[in-house]
Amino acid sequence: MEDILSSLSTYGYIILFLYSFGGGMVAIIAAGVLCYAGKMDLSTSIAVAALANVIGSSFLFYMGRYNKKALMPYFKDHKRKLALSHILMKKYGDKIIFIQKFIYGLKTLVPMTIGLTKYPQTKFHILNTLSACVWALVLGVGSYMAGELLMRIAAYFSDNAFLAPLILLSIIGLIWFYFQSATKKRR
Repeated sequence: MEDILSSLSTYGYIILFLYSFGGGMVAIIAAGVLCYAGKMDLSTSIAVAALANVIGSSFLFYMGRYNKKALMPYFKDHKRKLALSHILMKKYGDKIIFIQKFIYGLKTLVPMTIGLTKYPQTKFHILNTLSACVWALVLGVGSYMAGELLMRIAAYFSDNAFLAPLILLSIIGLIWFYFQSATKKRR
């Protein structure tokens, strides 16, 4: 366990950057716990995660804005999810940029979908930067404050290794069920 923690504290910021570039919440939560354990610095972790998330979402926005034709074949199987993103954008407006940071499955679709529209770039970048900072701050500080509890939960799952895949599959199933029902054709 000490070897894992020392390698995470050595390469943790790089892993955090790469994982947060894709919008991953697990990395900032793990970084918060490692900060609680004294293996990483909380403010550096929050800054790295926010910066990576801003860059990643901006990259997805520009992919949608300037590579529309190249992206459309990939959206062929996800037309209903793309439509859901458009509906959420119309329903919640600018707030969807903030909301999507916290919802797994929408983190990649929403910036690309916004890029496909005529949404102003400057406005997107300002809201995206603010949202990424709030996202990193909430998850980083929250996991730091819940560090003891999260470490006990991790220890419990390491003792009962069969439970983690079961819970993970349940969560994935719930997310899949949500997207299936939210994008289902209505008669």
